Amino acid sequence: MSEHFEFTAENMEKAKAFIARYPEGRQRSAVMPLLDLAQRQNGGWLPDGAVDSIAEILGMAPIRVLEVATFYSMYKLSPVGKHQINVCTTTPCWLRGSDEVVHACKKSLGIGVGETTVDGKFTLAEVECAGACVNAPVVEIDDEYYEDVDAESMARIIEALKRGEKPASGSQTGRQTSAPDGGPQTLTGDVTVKSVKKSKPGKAKE
Repeated sequence: MSEHFEFTAENMEKAKAFIARYPEGRQRSAVMPLLDLAQRQNGGWLPDGAVDSIAEILGMAPIRVLEVATFYSMYKLSPVGKHQINVCTTTPCWLRGSDEVVHACKKSLGIGVGETTVDGKFTLAEVECAGACVNAPVVEIDDEYYEDVDAESMARIIEALKRGEKPASGSQTGRQTSAPDGGPQTLTGDVTVKSVKKSKPGKAKE
């Protein structure tokens, strides 16, 4: 029997707002934001009751909701740690050293992939393409992306989280957004823009 779950009054209003974004007859498209909302309410994971509740709200068979929840790695169907560390190990990240990043996580946390620390603070997972290949390796922690990560910077990030701090997200090497690694390679000097005077239009000949 599924454990009971229901949205709080505040989250139910948010759920209704999500559903209202879709045209009549297409409300089932709200299944993903509702799953995310339920997961956040439940401490980072989805109990069976949440799947059943969302299915009822959207008029779907529970198996259809479960199909979505099991397809995307962002949804967790069992308890997870306070901080979810998702290391991308797809080819671009792997070529840039994601194996070393995973090893650093295991060493710092004392757990393996798919496990949670005894204190319940960290869960470690490998994920497929985080969609930020140009800044590989990429690690998603909670709602933040940490890019250009290596073993050393990963260890620093974890230690900061252990202290209750929030490490700065984004590139860990100082790269400007998605600029080339090592800084700009073109237009590095001063650029002089010459003004061009427009000639006045002449009178039309009669």
